[in-house]
Amino acid sequence: MVDKEKILEEIRQVAYEIYIQSGCIPGRDIDNWLQAERIVLEKYGLIKSEESITEDKPVKTKKTVKKEYKRKKTSKKTSTSKTRKTKSTKKTKKS
Repeated sequence: MVDKEKILEEIRQVAYEIYIQSGCIPGRDIDNWLQAERIVLEKYGLIKSEESITEDKPVKTKKTVKKEYKRKKTSKKTSTSKTRKTKSTKKTKKS
């Protein structure tokens, strides 16, 4: 198990290095910290790397998004037509 204090100190150092390398831009401390945190945690295998995350999920293109939208749209049409049929059969019932 990795010591939490050691990890935090390393994150601090990496965040400071990122700050220096990016030109000492003020107001980016949170962004620098999060980037450093991701780097250090990936190093110790505590989180997955971004590359492995993108490999796990298929990338959606415009075509696949359009197909999904069409499927949802057509499934809604069929469900409404079924409800209309059930309403019309209820009306024909004799009292």
